[in-house]
Amino acid sequence: MRGRMDYLTIADALAADIAAGRMRPGERLPPQRRFARQRGIATSTAARVYGELVRRGLAVGEVGRGTYVRAAAPAPEPATAEPGGALVDLELNFSVLPEQGALLSASLVRLLRPELLAGALPPVTVSGTAPAREAAATLLARAGWGPDPARILFAGNGRQAIAATIAALVPVGGRLGVEALTYPVVKAVAARLGVTLVPLEMDEHGLAPEAVRGAAVRAVYLQPTLHNPLGVTMPPHRRAALAEVLAERDLPAIEDGIYAFLHSESDADQPPLAAHAPDHVVLVDSMSKRIAPGLTLGFALPPPALRERVASALRAGGWSAPRFAIEATTLYVTDGTAATIQAAKRADALARQRIVADRLAGFTVRSDPRAYHCWWELPEPWRAETFVAAAARQGIAVTPAAAFTVGQGRAPNAVRLAVSAPPVEVLESSVDALAQLARGRPEDSSLD
Repeated sequence: MRGRMDYLTIADALAADIAAGRMRPGERLPPQRRFARQRGIATSTAARVYGELVRRGLAVGEVGRGTYVRAAAPAPEPATAEPGGALVDLELNFSVLPEQGALLSASLVRLLRPELLAGALPPVTVSGTAPAREAAATLLARAGWGPDPARILFAGNGRQAIAATIAALVPVGGRLGVEALTYPVVKAVAARLGVTLVPLEMDEHGLAPEAVRGAAVRAVYLQPTLHNPLGVTMPPHRRAALAEVLAERDLPAIEDGIYAFLHSESDADQPPLAAHAPDHVVLVDSMSKRIAPGLTLGFALPPPALRERVASALRAGGWSAPRFAIEATTLYVTDGTAATIQAAKRADALARQRIVADRLAGFTVRSDPRAYHCWWELPEPWRAETFVAAAARQGIAVTPAAAFTVGQGRAPNAVRLAVSAPPVEVLESSVDALAQLARGRPEDSSLD
């Protein structure tokens, strides 16, 4: 109990310093080991102190860069905050539409009948069931391309599918090529697996083929459609060029298609990179964005030669999917519920991007009108960490570029806005507040 009180006491003291302005937004806290020595506490206690500050919204931890003061405690009821005083979440993209609960419930009623529920309770392998593989193939098909259902494997979620595929393709101590700005979870997964990330050059079309050709890596991870955070979608000629390089080098690639469903059904839709390089690309996807984070399932579509390696990694990591999630997803696909929700989310994303484009007109914002996120290059003299801290004082959480940056290079002076979570009216007022903040100067938002 004493250790618990010690870390809370220290966290309270730091929180008071932040509130009083003695610690400024954007200020970097000492490394945890140094902080522990200064305070005469264990390193584990220092980690709990920093974790408590992050939990309270007073600090932000950036992998490889340290922990920074984010803001003083938000005002009791910020004008842009959601009910209950929580920060408006423009950090995480988890879209749950108001009407989808009723749709999902109607489908699940059938699955909860005793005779069907009994079939959803036994264990299942990473190969799932034949109906599930057919349903997943229907879900992943786009632009005239469809996967072979026999190749599909199931994971508990998309992150697990990514982790298993990295583990299958890159040994401990090996190197994985990634886009210079990449999905933050991949950074964390690679660190846990003992894999070194190698940043590869990008241009306006996404990952550059020549960067892949010259990279000393065991595999490549990339997001060809609605790249997170930039929103870039590779054109067909770029996908074909990358496929040629992968074939030349006999190099495997992991294609993250998590946001591709937002791009499908549009005039710009196109087959995945896996269609161009079926012998070298593992396509991964999930239900978390398509449906909801609490009702998710991961998919991995490896080439035949890699299927057993990925399946073995899924089993060894304990990343196989529960039978109930497989059966529920199969039901959502076969009865049309998944298609209905996906169509509604595509319309929702378009509407939200129009809000952002209108309210951030005049700023440098990169995105795609179909995406649930955008990349905002901040005006001078703002710096990303300072802007994140100032936004938090307005009751709004956004993500600095450092979260996506790989390697020791300087992070771009930008933030990502994830626009799917808050109600539309809250999104409108929040982006208005951020625009007003960006038009001012950092010292105007100081605590003094």
